Amino acid sequence: MSTYSRRDFLSQSAGLSAAALAAADLKLAEAQNAAAPPRVAAGNSAATAWQVGPFEDLREWMAELERRNLVLRVRNIDQDAYEGTALMYRLIDRFGMYFAPALVMENVRIDGRWYKGPIITNHFGHWDTECLSFGLQPVAGDHVATYYKALARVDEFLKQGNGGAFPTAPFVEVAREAAPCKQVVLRGDQIDLTSFAFMQSNPADSGRYVNTGSVFTDDRELGKNFGTYRCEIKGPRLLGINPEEGQGAWQAFMKAKERGESSVKVSIALGQDPVTWVVSSSKLNRAKADELEVVSAIRGRPLRVVRSETNGHLVPATAEMIIEGEVPLDQGMLPEGPFGEMYGYMGARKAANFWMNVTAVTHRRNPWFVNQYTGVTRGFPTAPLEQMALSALKRFVPNIKMLHTPVEATGLCFVSIKKQKPGEGLEIGKRIAQIVGIAKVIVIVDDDIEVLDRTAVMHTLGSRWQPAPATAIIPESRGMPLDPSLTKRPMTSKVVIDATRQWPQEGGPAEYQALNRTELERLAPEAFKRIDSRWDALLGKYRPPGA
Repeated sequence: MSTYSRRDFLSQSAGLSAAALAAADLKLAEAQNAAAPPRVAAGNSAATAWQVGPFEDLREWMAELERRNLVLRVRNIDQDAYEGTALMYRLIDRFGMYFAPALVMENVRIDGRWYKGPIITNHFGHWDTECLSFGLQPVAGDHVATYYKALARVDEFLKQGNGGAFPTAPFVEVAREAAPCKQVVLRGDQIDLTSFAFMQSNPADSGRYVNTGSVFTDDRELGKNFGTYRCEIKGPRLLGINPEEGQGAWQAFMKAKERGESSVKVSIALGQDPVTWVVSSSKLNRAKADELEVVSAIRGRPLRVVRSETNGHLVPATAEMIIEGEVPLDQGMLPEGPFGEMYGYMGARKAANFWMNVTAVTHRRNPWFVNQYTGVTRGFPTAPLEQMALSALKRFVPNIKMLHTPVEATGLCFVSIKKQKPGEGLEIGKRIAQIVGIAKVIVIVDDDIEVLDRTAVMHTLGSRWQPAPATAIIPESRGMPLDPSLTKRPMTSKVVIDATRQWPQEGGPAEYQALNRTELERLAPEAFKRIDSRWDALLGKYRPPGA
């Protein structure tokens, strides 16, 4: 491996105390950082270039975020004391989930040893990454416009595809010698997953996890697939794999088991380029197309792939690491968890879960690592999923304007419509409850409300919604298996709230008063323009706390 061997170090350091060993680990890790070359964009990007993709790898992506001042870099983090987790929570507390920076931890203490990083987290947290991941310039100072710009780009892709699916384009296979992920190759006893900088994110987690990998499967009936699932490190060459029921890898494993196969070969790509990460996290492939071809189409440039060492999977050549192995289907399952999940609650311990014997690990020299503080940070851009859902719904309900499911409040779904008839708010909400599994509380508002503005939605709930009769309870519908409140997974009850202005035919007032701001804009249309033109002068030296 690229970091120094603790086994070698210990053989030269007999008699040192645990504290001395930890201090020596840190000293060596810092020395390696000092000796490492400057971290600038790789490939065809000059260090001073201002580029908006397509990014060839994680390193180009992080270089772009740093140029935009969207990165906080810290030197030493003691994860044995869970400093990294606490820091990420504090950043979210201070700046909010959509404005907190990406966090780069240079040296991290894990299980008493200092590892040379970097370990990266929240690298798709900021609103601007919605546009950047699709090669677009964000709209400066306007996160709402930035998000709509990303949605429009996704809509363009969907129109290029077939029947609301993403388009595809060829990828290109390269030789092993041209693949950065093959710079170091480990097999057999050379492999020790515990020697890499994978961490335990929460003290209540069952252990250290690989939680940002793209797990590649290839089933002869289902086709090729890759998706992101948490993987618990159970030993030097033993790794759990946790696809939830119905997800791509789960279907592939179950199909193979039904056919009587004894194992499934898997490759896991870590430290992916941004588009591969988006596709891996977002389930953009609605047909049996090769998702690597979807990545190439989004990039507008062929993705470079390379063949795995011990199986036929093609994987991103510019990834930081590839873990290969076999998932046995005839040797029983292993317990897994608990693990802090996306709802912000601890996922329960599972009595039986899939696992794999690791047969090979290949990686870059001095690999970079990505850790997802699940349930704390925003893990990936949401524009692709929301635009796909919006486009699908508009085919049946053309007067839907916008749909948004806040990442920080999993289970809520805000929808704006141009209401055309009495009762339509509840009618549309019930249809969404059937289609969008994760939506447990569906709030329907008029099209003058911006659903990306949480304050506006809450204000609308307080001022336009009457619980009776503008509420519908759905006793049972398919929900999200990870929802901690479920008692009969994956089924849940749901509620639809019609917070549109209730017409008289719906029991509403004969006349609705206008919003104060609407009247200001109508009767004094120049007021905001006058203030905006004098903004800097009016503000002077004042800056709100934290600005």
